[in-house]
Amino acid sequence: MNAEWSLDILYKGYQDKAFQYDFEKMSVMIQKIKDYVPTLEDRTAEETVPSLICCLEEYFLVSRRLNTYLVLRQSTNTADSETAALLGKLEELDSKLSREIAIIKKYLAHAKDLEQFMEKNKKLRDYKFFLWENKKDAKYALSEEVEEVIAKMNLSAGSGWSMMQQYLTSTLEVDYNGGKTTLSGIRNLAYSNDASVRKSAYEAELAAYGKIKDAVAFSLNNLKSQVNTLVELRGYESALAMTLHQSKMKQETLDAMFTAMNEYLPKFHAYLRRKAELLGHKDGLPWYDLFAPLGKADRTFTTEEARDYLVEHFRGFADDLADMILEAFDREWIDFYPHSGKVGGAFCENLPYIKQSRILTNFDGTLGDVVTLAHELGHAYHGLNIQEHLPLNWDYSMPVAETASTFNETVIMNAAIAEAKGEEKLALLENQLQDVTQIICDIYSRFLFESAVFEKRKNSFLFSSELEQLMLKTQKEAYGNGLDHSFLHPFMWICKSHYYSDSLNFYNFPYAFGGLFARGLYAQYQEEGASFVPKYRALLKATTVSTVEDVALMADIDLTAPAFWRQSLQTVSDSIDLFLELSK
Repeated sequence: MNAEWSLDILYKGYQDKAFQYDFEKMSVMIQKIKDYVPTLEDRTAEETVPSLICCLEEYFLVSRRLNTYLVLRQSTNTADSETAALLGKLEELDSKLSREIAIIKKYLAHAKDLEQFMEKNKKLRDYKFFLWENKKDAKYALSEEVEEVIAKMNLSAGSGWSMMQQYLTSTLEVDYNGGKTTLSGIRNLAYSNDASVRKSAYEAELAAYGKIKDAVAFSLNNLKSQVNTLVELRGYESALAMTLHQSKMKQETLDAMFTAMNEYLPKFHAYLRRKAELLGHKDGLPWYDLFAPLGKADRTFTTEEARDYLVEHFRGFADDLADMILEAFDREWIDFYPHSGKVGGAFCENLPYIKQSRILTNFDGTLGDVVTLAHELGHAYHGLNIQEHLPLNWDYSMPVAETASTFNETVIMNAAIAEAKGEEKLALLENQLQDVTQIICDIYSRFLFESAVFEKRKNSFLFSSELEQLMLKTQKEAYGNGLDHSFLHPFMWICKSHYYSDSLNFYNFPYAFGGLFARGLYAQYQEEGASFVPKYRALLKATTVSTVEDVALMADIDLTAPAFWRQSLQTVSDSIDLFLELSK
């Protein structure tokens, strides 16, 4: 089994004739679209709309393939100047069509009799959701000239600031025990069995941020300022309103979820205080012990053992999922280990045009790393279920993006806990509560932090010191008395890449959404057994062509009512009660 992924199925390198051909094809296609757009009014809408859809598909397929290849290469080597230059060149090419894309979207949004001739054309019927959502988007579109300027300016603005944060955090050298390690390496030590290692690693991590905190603060400020400007220009009420519109999700759904979460926060605080007591702390849990393992579940895994463990536990749920996991491990879909220049964390990139995915992790052999693999393989399974859609129907919104991944986590952890006994059961139960606490308490703190940054950035610049204080404030609000307020993490805004996307904002609440939505679905699976699986596959497939609320209705779930979210949180509350009992 190879420890690194292979991208050869996309291109075999920058000298590959296929790569060079596609780059040249981009320019040809751009010119083709530029020549076609001025003739739109010379044809009937019934003739033009299908033709435009074909143009968009063709361009999208080549652009996405090139972009994915470059982004994947950059994620494992952020210091590669050739990759950075090619990414910049590709973004520049994409920006050349921004004016024409704006015209096309406007034309599609206002095409006469669209619904009538849509029924005559199968491809247009398949794109019905795409076309109606485009009509809604038209309300926030700017003139073609302004859209073009925005796209071109972003190359050296939002996109550039995003790349800088990624580069600085992936190349940061952390001084530790007389040597050097990476940020990913030092953060992995938070899972060590040795209490002194966890604390010293936490201290080394915080000290290292001093080298880059001011530069990353500029990245965050300028990214959020750019978003605020776009929000105002486009006429959205706020950055959050824009995110919800892009997410195909109602404000009522978000409000219902947060209402339930706030009601259950004290339960999570009780879990954290009990863990603190077990580790010998009196004033709540210090940040450096958030991920401290409890009990005797100190098993470590090789990548081969992780594969076998996952396949064994998912085989009973769905054969196609287990088979896909085998393929992912055996056909070099996964890049496992941390190293200098590689981005931190983990992610999955769906490649529906080749019916595969690619997964990046920073694997260290712990059970938590196996759960992370399960999470990312859930994204891959989501990709498996949407890959038969037409190309413009491949993208799902942020909230539902975390459904299959968190469902996978729930399956693997519940199975492991059910099999365990004694102290191992306690350890695995606590490990699961660690993860759920992250998507409730930590995600809530990140949501509060990002909301405050957007608001404050309207009138002032936030230097690192203010961002640190704001981070501490929101952590205290979300974690309450569960954490020792003398040992929090003032630099979480630096290491979390979710704050630094130039196109996605509030990439935090979708984790809470996905976690709780998945738990609700898992409860249905427990009731219905094997008959649930086809419904689950259909639900995943619908995520790219339905609103968030309509997807949930396929499982008879009303997301706008707090009742559903309370039911999901109650399953966690029951687990906390069990933990409190077992840990007496």
